[in-house]
Amino acid sequence: MDWYALQNGSDIRGVAMVADGVPATAVNLTPDVMRRLGLAFVRWLARSLDREPAALTVSVGRDSRISGPLLMSALMQGMAAGGVRVLDFGMASTPAMFMSTVTPGFACDGAVMLTASHLPSHRNGCKFFTAAGGFDREDVTELLRLAQGDDLPSADAPGMIAAADFMTVYTAQLVERIRDGAAHPLHPDQPLRGLRIVVDAGNGAGGFFADQVLEPLGADTAGSQFLEPDGRFPNHVPNPEHPEAMASLRRAVLGHRADLGIIFDPDVDRAAAVDARGHEINRNRLVALAAAMVLREHPGSTIVTDSITSDGLTDFIQRDLGGVHHRFRRGYRNVINEALRLNAQGQACWLAIETSGHAALRENHFLDDGAYLMAMLLIELARARAEGRDLGALIAGLREPAESREHRLAVTAADFSAYGNAVIDALRVRAAEEPGWAVVPDTHEGVRVACSAPEESGWFLLRLSLHDPVMPLNIESEVAGGVDRITERLQAFLADFDGLDLAALGRGA
Repeated sequence: MDWYALQNGSDIRGVAMVADGVPATAVNLTPDVMRRLGLAFVRWLARSLDREPAALTVSVGRDSRISGPLLMSALMQGMAAGGVRVLDFGMASTPAMFMSTVTPGFACDGAVMLTASHLPSHRNGCKFFTAAGGFDREDVTELLRLAQGDDLPSADAPGMIAAADFMTVYTAQLVERIRDGAAHPLHPDQPLRGLRIVVDAGNGAGGFFADQVLEPLGADTAGSQFLEPDGRFPNHVPNPEHPEAMASLRRAVLGHRADLGIIFDPDVDRAAAVDARGHEINRNRLVALAAAMVLREHPGSTIVTDSITSDGLTDFIQRDLGGVHHRFRRGYRNVINEALRLNAQGQACWLAIETSGHAALRENHFLDDGAYLMAMLLIELARARAEGRDLGALIAGLREPAESREHRLAVTAADFSAYGNAVIDALRVRAAEEPGWAVVPDTHEGVRVACSAPEESGWFLLRLSLHDPVMPLNIESEVAGGVDRITERLQAFLADFDGLDLAALGRGA
């Protein structure tokens, strides 16, 4: 077995069950694999903390995937066989698993969440935490090295596995954060009284937000949908970025005349929203709103985002809000680690956020927590209503592109990494020679090009996926037809690379 094929950046992801179009031989996340991963995590944790396994407590939770119960049982059995005490949280969220390592009364030494985020239902995976934060790429690589080796722990007496309720503790923290932040003068315990808020959990683990967070705060949650956990995800793709998912939420908000709609991915570390007028608050708009809230409390803060954010967002953060916009590499761990690095160097950074909906705030352990981000939006909504203004007023100055598009170009060359980097290097040289094009410095990944010709008026970014033989190409323009015109110029250049499949670019490719 190729253990390292399970690595997906700072997570583990694999095929957990046979599904339509998936051969049985492709299943690589089996109960036996999970048991060994559990033993490997015990070895890693005991060595990292310099403590005996018998002195350690580890928590485990899962999202709604069908494969979850069996794989979680195997993982916990492996951990217990290594000698640690295991707390079974059952259905949980990824942010809650981290919070179990820093919450008094639990303070687990480590935590594991079984999830594959928004991926199809036959996939599953793991996210690992200690009180210091989530695993980095290097930690996952080491864990897999241990899992495939012969030096796995074997305790004389296995550790205990016990069920524990942490979600009640975690949701109480969210409720208190909203109460404190909203500071309603008349209804301090129910600052959301009179507001209708629709939740779409996408049949993942996020249904708790309606009855355990919103309703105790006085909100009317009528119209909420897909709250029941169902690991087949039968109603829509459980991804706050997906147009189908956002359209479903928009219909629910408008149909029930709600003040806000909230949508989560299956493990609740990502979220997005729809306002009362049906306007989507995701991608650049979500980043802008989060930045506006943070910069009001922390003037001048740096906002770290991923590389594909728009030029209009930069202007909004820097000119309108007085902050600093710092683009960095895609990947939620990348933006979080960059924020940590900047703070360590003395450059104040209170928010790290991806356009995908991963948002981590300094006030919340730099944990990417979709429920916490939505709690911040709810505080703002309650304040806005009390002041007689609209939630969207905070981002009224955001300039949005007329058009935006993402293409994913397949790399057919055998060494996709070397080939993709060669394409990027060649494009960087070519773009510097093209009239109206200018290479944007310090993009940290790929090549970003500003297109200043009036008929293009936009930018594009070509980068290389870290894990897959794909080159994502993002293009934005502030004029109608600008994306097509930029694409046509790019096609003429990219056509010389026979190791690229340009079919995704559409006509002329």
